[in-house]
Amino acid sequence: MIPDQWYPILQTCDIEDDRPTGVRRMGEELVLWRDLDGELVCQSARCPHKGANIAEGRLKGNTVECPYHGFRYDSEGTCKVVPALGANARIPQSLQLRTYPVREQHGLVWLWWGTAREQLPEIELPHELVSNPRPHETISWTRPIHYTRYIESLLEFYHVTFVHRDHWTNNIDYTFMYGTARKLWTDGRERYLAANRIVNHEVQVDGTTIRSTFDQCEEANPANSAHFDLIYQAPGLTHVKTGLLEITTWLTPIDDENTLAIMRLYEYPQLRTMVPIKPLRPWILRASLLMERLVQDPQDVGIMLRQEPKVSERGVNKFIAVDEMNAKFLQMRDRLKAEANTGTQAETVGTEASVAPVAETPSATNGKDNGNGNGTSNGTSSSNGSKGASGTRRKRTGAAGREDGLAKARS
Repeated sequence: MIPDQWYPILQTCDIEDDRPTGVRRMGEELVLWRDLDGELVCQSARCPHKGANIAEGRLKGNTVECPYHGFRYDSEGTCKVVPALGANARIPQSLQLRTYPVREQHGLVWLWWGTAREQLPEIELPHELVSNPRPHETISWTRPIHYTRYIESLLEFYHVTFVHRDHWTNNIDYTFMYGTARKLWTDGRERYLAANRIVNHEVQVDGTTIRSTFDQCEEANPANSAHFDLIYQAPGLTHVKTGLLEITTWLTPIDDENTLAIMRLYEYPQLRTMVPIKPLRPWILRASLLMERLVQDPQDVGIMLRQEPKVSERGVNKFIAVDEMNAKFLQMRDRLKAEANTGTQAETVGTEASVAPVAETPSATNGKDNGNGNGTSNGTSSSNGSKGASGTRRKRTGAAGREDGLAKARS
């Protein structure tokens, strides 16, 4: 895990308004909830009292309540109520939850994973995504794969010919990506299987972004070719555009053995002509995403589950020339981890009371990746605004009396 980065941890639409939402991310159990002003709060889910998971509790006013003994914590993580001690009791200061900076942008909830700072950096996406006018739909799932192997699989596409060749649903890809009108698109599979040579391969690095372009063609017939544009942005964004297809995938560690995938599919330009009824078009995208989740992605995962070692690092692979983007990804990962560690050490030396890390990861402290766990997150995309380093202000919508009703329900 790369420290000092913004990680998308779930979709905004996955956050409940009237109850806590629990997820496991970055090896930590987290609880997310909204206060009565609609501000999103993210905290460690383990109650310091006896370790119960607060995500299984309730919202009470502007606090979240532990399900075990009713201890209530505010948005700063301070314990405000201990029923067993009474209303006027002195509450131990050790009863404190860690509160994490979160923001809501691009329909996603982003967690800052790294050193506490006075001012956190902005969440920036590649310009190809920011300026993309296409409507989109989003889906998410989890897999028991280390995120490095998952990212590698999306930074090259010459595995596609060999992994995705036998299932009947892949015929849709053959038809639209490789079929020709001259043969009524019936030649798609033959052309698809023949096009497996990578040519015109170029890679460029710009800060924490890597861009790659290449053509995948048939060696005996270079006219049978598909052009690819790939983007990687640290810590876990991948983007591919080829022909009609354009997909963004964010890969976030649940822990060192499991990964959250958030996939966003952009509307095909021809879909407006093929499906003139606008409300139907999102369902086409959702069906495509569901097929990716249930068919294509499991085909890749079946291979990745048997890869050794489970974690990809520099020196463990024997890359070939067309793996340059993979190689630069691993180089960037090591560089960013080293820079984060150097910054933390400099801060510790330069101050008597150094700022403690917001979250400490095994990879940041000893270079090893260990752990296990699970996490789930599903839903479709929604559009939301941004917020400051400490939280986001997003008023609830609906009837004027809804906020009062929530307050009464939590009291």
